[in-house]
Amino acid sequence: MELSPIGVFDSGVGGLTVIRELETQLPQENYIYYADTAHVPYGSRDPQELKGFAQTITAFLVEQGCKMIVIACNTSTSLAYEELVSRFAVPIIGVIEPGVDGALKVSKNEKIGIIGTLATVNSGAYQRIIKKKNPQAEVVAVPCPRFVPLVEEGQVEGPEVDETAQMYLKPLQETGVDTLILGCTHYPFLRPVIERIMGKGVNIIDPAWETVRRAGLSLQNLGLVNCNEDKQSPIFYASGDPESFRKTGSRFLGRDLGNVRGISLS
Repeated sequence: MELSPIGVFDSGVGGLTVIRELETQLPQENYIYYADTAHVPYGSRDPQELKGFAQTITAFLVEQGCKMIVIACNTSTSLAYEELVSRFAVPIIGVIEPGVDGALKVSKNEKIGIIGTLATVNSGAYQRIIKKKNPQAEVVAVPCPRFVPLVEEGQVEGPEVDETAQMYLKPLQETGVDTLILGCTHYPFLRPVIERIMGKGVNIIDPAWETVRRAGLSLQNLGLVNCNEDKQSPIFYASGDPESFRKTGSRFLGRDLGNVRGISLS
């Protein structure tokens, strides 16, 4: 079992920010990554449809022998996490609570901003968890529907990115938040732009680090850490155009992803 891979999924290239952190903190593990690029962006889709995607992808990864599932997608975590935990026997790690804990740890004025997809913001998942952990906290959540398509197109800088980021972030900045959660795994690719607009006084929280730390602790507690030297290259699947995903993903990760396998589960 310890040799089994960790399954990771997202709507597209965004979850590669989590893969990058997994390979940094848990370099001995093997990984399978599923990018549901045929259905990206997730944010504007029907919640029930998105729950179905998450269940189908998780079932596929479990069938591939994955010993743990990391939901590298805030939208899927916000809508489907509890159902996935109750349905599947493998440990499942989401990205929302780790991000909340990171934000509450560093915020001094208890004013926390969240940017995410429309589905994530409308789900209220971040808002509920923050209020549960700190009833005094003020929460401002802003949907940023254009961010994911820009990242998927490989645009992480330039006039269009700047104009879009200004539109979403300027009103948020004016609320006085001192901490901002990047509530979508695509958004770390836009971090330089986000940091510039929000200013030096705002803490930027990427949930990936804390999510992966928790995944590592779970592996240790369950005796699932790969102690074998039989390390393999990650396997990548894409439900849309595999070559397009390979090109964009390779650029973002700074290395060739190799052969991306095309497979549609719907």
